[in-house]
Amino acid sequence: MTPIMIAALGLLMVGTAFLSGLFGMAGGLILIGVLLALMPLPTAMVLHAITQMTSNGWRAFLWRTHIRWRPVANYMVGAAVALAAWSLTRYVPDKPVALLLLGITPVMARLLPANIKPDPDRLWQGTVYGTICMGLMLMTGVSGPLLDTFFLGGDFGRREKVATKAMCQLVSHFSKLIYFGGVIDQAATLDPVLAAVAIAASMLGTTLARRILEAMTDQQFVVWSMKLITTIACYYIAYGSWLLVRTPVLAAFDKGGLQ
Repeated sequence: MTPIMIAALGLLMVGTAFLSGLFGMAGGLILIGVLLALMPLPTAMVLHAITQMTSNGWRAFLWRTHIRWRPVANYMVGAAVALAAWSLTRYVPDKPVALLLLGITPVMARLLPANIKPDPDRLWQGTVYGTICMGLMLMTGVSGPLLDTFFLGGDFGRREKVATKAMCQLVSHFSKLIYFGGVIDQAATLDPVLAAVAIAASMLGTTLARRILEAMTDQQFVVWSMKLITTIACYYIAYGSWLLVRTPVLAAFDKGGLQ
């Protein structure tokens, strides 16, 4: 990549890390869509994993006193199950499929009945959510919107939610890095300069978000999170659908002499 492109990606990573620092999500959802448009899927997943590991790891460190460790441990059990299962199949989705799943995931989370309130402190629920979220992580690169439902039944303030989710996401992105960086047949490599920019940008964006999160109320946190995720999800559903139908549509036009 050219220095200009690396600099542009660095600025984007600062912005997406800032969003994730505020809401514990959304930033990674935006970033993976851009990376999928610029590079092959395995390479995009590896760069995204490094970026998000830094962002979530630094966020977890900044809010370390608010981490709830039992839900993290429960989630890790499920993540290990999913990584083991995917390592046997070595499945890598096409870009249109990945983008559609990116958009559908938040919708899936909202379709859950209102009376279903997961208990993050129960091992079996953590295993189920960890398995599903890790599976989505390996297919789409993110699992944040669905992971949010893992905390619905717990008594989490915005700081505890951001901190605990950051630890769960750190585990997930590390597993994704292992999968796309070494397990699959077409394992990706990454420019060390781009990796260094990603790490620095993620730490900067996460740090900048801390004061604003402190000033935000829990109600504002929920309202803006929902609006942001809905907008992003709609875009990915539209973009993924277009990529899915683009080839046959263009082929039909070419066949009819319309070029």
